[in-house]
Amino acid sequence: MGLHIRDLLAVLSIFVESIAAYGNGQVAVACDSMIPKHGSIIQKSPSPAIITVDKNVINASDQIRVTLTVRQSGTSFQGFFLQARDASDLNVGPLGTFTLIDDRNTQLLTCADVKDSAVSHTSSSGKRTVEVLWKPPSPKPDHIQFLATIVQKFNIYWVKLRGPTVSQINAPPLSKQPTPESPPILPTTSQLTKPFNATDCGEKKSCLRNPTGCDPELDRVCFFLSFTVQDSSVFFELSGPANGYVSFALSDDKWMGDDDIYLCVVNDQSVQINPARSTGRSHPILNSQFPINDMAWRLEDGVAQCSFRRNIRLPEYSERFDLDRQYYIFLAEGKAVNGRIHKHDQQPLITQGKVNLHGSPKELKGSRSPGYIKAHGSLMFIAWITTANIGVIVARFFKSAWPTTTMFGQKIWFQVHRILMAATVLFTCIGFILPFLYRGGWSHFAGVHPYFGCMILTLVILQPIMAIFRPNPCAARRYLFNWLHWATGTFARIIAVGSIFLGMDLPALDLRNPWDTLVMVGFIVWHVAAELILEAHNYIITSKARKREEDKIEIMDSSELIDPQGHRLKMMILTIYICGNLTFLIMLLVGISLT
Repeated sequence: MGLHIRDLLAVLSIFVESIAAYGNGQVAVACDSMIPKHGSIIQKSPSPAIITVDKNVINASDQIRVTLTVRQSGTSFQGFFLQARDASDLNVGPLGTFTLIDDRNTQLLTCADVKDSAVSHTSSSGKRTVEVLWKPPSPKPDHIQFLATIVQKFNIYWVKLRGPTVSQINAPPLSKQPTPESPPILPTTSQLTKPFNATDCGEKKSCLRNPTGCDPELDRVCFFLSFTVQDSSVFFELSGPANGYVSFALSDDKWMGDDDIYLCVVNDQSVQINPARSTGRSHPILNSQFPINDMAWRLEDGVAQCSFRRNIRLPEYSERFDLDRQYYIFLAEGKAVNGRIHKHDQQPLITQGKVNLHGSPKELKGSRSPGYIKAHGSLMFIAWITTANIGVIVARFFKSAWPTTTMFGQKIWFQVHRILMAATVLFTCIGFILPFLYRGGWSHFAGVHPYFGCMILTLVILQPIMAIFRPNPCAARRYLFNWLHWATGTFARIIAVGSIFLGMDLPALDLRNPWDTLVMVGFIVWHVAAELILEAHNYIITSKARKREEDKIEIMDSSELIDPQGHRLKMMILTIYICGNLTFLIMLLVGISLT
């Protein structure tokens, strides 16, 4: 896996909150065509808004008040894009400059290198009237016409609506009305008569499935992508739950950005098929021209399916990838409202390696969790589920179990405690580094989880430093070290548990809910029960020892009077605890391996 200094947000750019929706009105990408990059069909019915002006004749010093207003009360529009152009040729760039009257709902844009030559909305809130002032350029053409694009909803919009024409004093009549620019012709789609199936996967077509081995004909929650090379084209099939959209992207690496994207979006009672492109970390833009053919869709039984054919090479579309090369394939899904897609529901499935789309059919394998993140989660589980907790229990309750037995010159309980805690420090340090290697820097989208990680790392490094400088057991202030060592370790374990709960549901790992939570709650109950039993056992045998001895015994050293039967019982409890601990650990590690 190559290292790229890009945030995971780039991976998710196909699944951002709204794909090229421009709810903030930053629509400079549409300066020339005035077509929103929403991927829907341009409306031909009367628009909900009209353009009016306060004067039809202008001179050099005039300003014109331009108004966009709804035709009928009770209606509104969400977005707009307004320009003035030469009435004799509406295909040339914008003319003149605008001045805002209401800067809360309107904003100025630069088009064709002309500052303030266009106006748009600042939010997608409903609007009934918009007013701006327009000043003509110098020199100015004889006749100028205002044009507007109106967006009622994300997938319902009108393009280049014609407003009034304003003319110079004594200007000759406009010879003819210019022919309106034809909207792009969208290919027709048909409906599929039967669902896709996985019968020919690996034999006649390549398939990427999640869960592994699922069949879209039988399983409603099966995410499915197949492709088949047919002469000079590739035929794609895409299927998934009809929650909003399913999509796939072709990428040169495991990060999203500058990629070739295809989406099947549920819109009302149909499925809309859109190619899209992404540039760097910007939102992907739906294409107004469709380089795909034989489009078909099906929306039934809670499953959305679409298919299309694409030529292997498309020299006239520079943003489209050649399909005779190798790419990583991303498969993702999420919610959509009125054709607008929202942030993905879970981490996209990414193929394990680059795939040759022109190669022989095969079963493809992928993962929703990157290898670095899986390793990070595994190491943290091992450290804070197993090694840290067993090490603490051994030091707290088993000093008397091996009172004279030594290992390498030290009491065995101390060596076991030291080995397990050293392993905890090692696993935590390695696990801490892995996400930084994966993301190439700090993650700003993981909430407080990385901050918890920094606190834990600080505490686990502080513990061995304190241990190195601990005073002699007989020293007068040894109790200060004992309490500080205990408090630091306990605080680290508490933060680690909280961090684990947060990390399990982050998109990069996203263990299955509520399974992961139930396993962690089960482990906490198991561990707390073991500590309570051992504490109760200590209390009972200490009470017995006090009755036999007249000397005052400190609680931390009272276990030295424990009888052999007490030793055997504690060893049995420890054995049972370790078996349960390892069971919970294995369950969590298996959960990571299945992501």
